[in-house]
Amino acid sequence: MKPSLLAFALATLVAVPVLATAGHHENKADHAKMGHGPATPVMVGGAPMLANRDIVDNAVKSKDHTTLVAAVKAAGLVDTLKGAGPFTVFAPTNAAFDALPAGTVDSLLKPENKGQLTSVLTYHVVAGKVDAKTLLSQIEAGGGTATLTTVQGGTLTAKAAGGGVQITDAKGGSARVTIADVNQSNGVIHVVDKVLLP
Repeated sequence: MKPSLLAFALATLVAVPVLATAGHHENKADHAKMGHGPATPVMVGGAPMLANRDIVDNAVKSKDHTTLVAAVKAAGLVDTLKGAGPFTVFAPTNAAFDALPAGTVDSLLKPENKGQLTSVLTYHVVAGKVDAKTLLSQIEAGGGTATLTTVQGGTLTAKAAGGGVQITDAKGGSARVTIADVNQSNGVIHVVDKVLLP
C-alpha cells in the first residue's frame, strides 16, 4: 500500500467515531429518500437542529449554547451569522465557557470589551462550509494536520486525535469536536468542548 493511501486509511479509521453522528444522520436521510419516513435531525442541547434554519435560529434552541448566544448578541454578530454565508462555526458549549478563568465571560460581555469579544467569537468561525469529510480530507492532505483561517484572521490547526478531531488555537489550547456536521441553511456547526483563543 502506498504511504498516502495508508495515511488516508488511518485517518479514516481514526475519524469514524467523529463521523458517527453525521453518518447516522446521512443514513436516516438516505432512508427518507427511499420513502421510509423523514430524516431525523441532529440533536444539540436537547433540541433538534433543523437544516432549514440558520446558525443563530438553531443555536438559540440549544440549552447547551446559551452563553454563546448571549455573547453573539453582545458582540452584534447576530445579523452576520444569519447572513447567507456559508460559515463553519466551532461552537463552544456553556461548559466550555464555564471552564475559562473566573470572571472571563462577565468581563467579555461588558460593552467596553465588545472588540475583544468579537475577536474571540469570530476566531471560532471559518468562511465556507467545512464539513467533517472535507476537514478530514484536508488533514490527510496536510500530512496529519490542517490549517484553517478564521474570519478573525488567525488560524486554527485541526488533527485527528483520540478517535476524533482536535482543534488547536494560537495559544496552544485544544478543543475536541464532540458533535460534527450539524448542518444549517447557511453553513455547518461543529460543537466543541473548549473555547478557542486567538
